Amino acid sequence: MNLWASARIAVRALRVNKLRSALTMLGIVIGVGAVITMVAVGSGAQARVAEQIASLGSNMIVILSGSSTAGGVRLGSGSQLTITEEDAWAIQREIPLVEAAAPSMRGGGQVVYGNLNWSTQVQGVTPEYFIARDWGVVAGRSMTQEDVDGATKIALVGQTVTENLFGGSDPLEQVIRVKKVPFTIVGVLDRKGQSAWGQDQDDVILIPLSTAKKKVLGVSQANARSVGAISVRVREAAMMKEAEDQMRDLLRQRHRLQPYQDDDFWLRNLAEVLQSQEESS
Repeated sequence: MNLWASARIAVRALRVNKLRSALTMLGIVIGVGAVITMVAVGSGAQARVAEQIASLGSNMIVILSGSSTAGGVRLGSGSQLTITEEDAWAIQREIPLVEAAAPSMRGGGQVVYGNLNWSTQVQGVTPEYFIARDWGVVAGRSMTQEDVDGATKIALVGQTVTENLFGGSDPLEQVIRVKKVPFTIVGVLDRKGQSAWGQDQDDVILIPLSTAKKKVLGVSQANARSVGAISVRVREAAMMKEAEDQMRDLLRQRHRLQPYQDDDFWLRNLAEVLQSQEESS
């Protein structure tokens, strides 16, 4: 039987069973459409996760005070902060897989410019923070180690703060007050957008960590070297798990924890958090 004969038989069968043929074709169309939709949704979810990871900082792990428990996370608070600036420097110095380890402190505060005021997040950071978060400036300059060493009163402002206090005017070299302390704006941060948790990442003011502790956040002498978080950037995505294990071992050693004791810190791979959140939504 040649090709044309086979085609004639097929056409004749379709004519005889028009309803069955139509339903079969409809099923094929619906099936293909469903597959395309699933692929599109999956690609869209992956794109959202990739975008959110990029906004937080590539290959980033965050370390917080506290310990993991069966019911979730028990965070350290107040005078019980368990991670320090020295922990951050040790991580950066002793773990080659780490590109930057940035200690930081944060708190809310009113910022005042002239007769305008805005409630925002104030973070004390070091120059390594801009590497860990992959965060640049669109105007002015970034923070230097000299700013931290000298506890200078300089500030870098996020886009949301800039828009609400300055509108279209240039904020550089303007003086703002944070908890009555004057700060000179030396830089405007690049836009980050909303985080996966709904936080406006651009609603922030970054000041030197040393200045934040001494002048703004009211850190006690007992906690003079403690920090709220350490943001760690790993050199390659493929190294994340190995770097995480090495950091845990190093911190447990530095904190003199016995094998039977829980971690007194919380170490979290942000890419895994975002991926899990997307899969469960």
